[in-house]
Amino acid sequence: MNRRHFLSQTAGAAAAFSLFAATPARAFAEVQKADGMNYAPQGKPRPVVKAGEFPFAAAFLDHGHITGMVNGLTEAGATLQWIYEPNPENFSRRDALQQRFPSAKIAKSFEEILDDPAVKMVAAAAVPNLRGPIGCRVMRAGKDYFTDKTPFTELAQLAEAKEIVEQTKRRYFVYFSERLHTESGMYATDLVQNGAIGKVIQVLGLGPHRLNKASRPAWFFERKKYGGILCDIGSHQFEQFLTYAGASDATVAHAAVGNFANPSTPELEDFGEASLVGDNATSNYIRVDWFTPDGLGTWGDGRIVILGTKGYIELRKYLDVAREKSGDHVYLVDEKSERHFNVTGQVGFRFFGEMILDCLNHTEKAMTQAHIFKAAELCLLAQEKAQRLT
Repeated sequence: MNRRHFLSQTAGAAAAFSLFAATPARAFAEVQKADGMNYAPQGKPRPVVKAGEFPFAAAFLDHGHITGMVNGLTEAGATLQWIYEPNPENFSRRDALQQRFPSAKIAKSFEEILDDPAVKMVAAAAVPNLRGPIGCRVMRAGKDYFTDKTPFTELAQLAEAKEIVEQTKRRYFVYFSERLHTESGMYATDLVQNGAIGKVIQVLGLGPHRLNKASRPAWFFERKKYGGILCDIGSHQFEQFLTYAGASDATVAHAAVGNFANPSTPELEDFGEASLVGDNATSNYIRVDWFTPDGLGTWGDGRIVILGTKGYIELRKYLDVAREKSGDHVYLVDEKSERHFNVTGQVGFRFFGEMILDCLNHTEKAMTQAHIFKAAELCLLAQEKAQRLT
């Protein structure tokens, strides 16, 4: 689809696309789509700083999402200066990062990174129950923190992080990749904010994942360490609801979890669902699970449906099942027509550049701290309230 044809299809889409038209991201590397744990989108470099102006460290590489986090930061101009990994089981991931970024130094201790005054941010994908405490150490050292989701596994960790943010004035960012690192997710953000479907009434979020059980580390099956399914992969869904619905708070009306097919790992929750009611009279239903069948060509058929007073949007993020192996499909139905857009290469991943500039300028353009902490709080509350189905 050429740009002129793309822009002519809808005024709402044109308004959203104009934000990116100056530098469309068209060069995308092949990504590993079978395994969500190692899914790491790559986009066209769109630096917001010069080389060396934003040095950062990658540390605690327990989850493969660290690769996507590093991709996003370096494409936005950040410089990977340090890599730290204390667990020998993750040394292959550490070594792969250094091969890609040979100027990055291997830190012998985490303190070596924290004591380096040049480092402005630490990106980490630690075992989930360690992410909050690590973030507090980073902020106390005077640096901003960027963690993989889920950012916390306990409400006490969230409370401590809020306190440290207030004390240090540092930022606690979270890699909510299912919106921030998908072009369809970001495109829908702009469609909604530009009024393409009127006032949003409800957001439905489906987040199925492939289990790939044999390749998962031991902590993945320990409830205390991963936090529960609503806390973990459910965190993506709650962030998307707050964004698309324009809500600043919500209450948990219903939540449930279960282990339906994995008796050998009884602490694993392989299914979860929740319903929220926003403070602006919006509603939300999410379903997350580990039941992606082997026949699907990607790690999960992630979908979002956003209902508004003047239309609706459906996102088919990672493929259009049985039709297209490509992802980033956006379906828009309004009062005039029904339209389909494949936005791959049209939008890019602006969050990372905005996050870097927020750190340097003490602004909140990428995402407010209140929004981040509210999404984290909702997944913790839903997990705490969840009825056990099995």
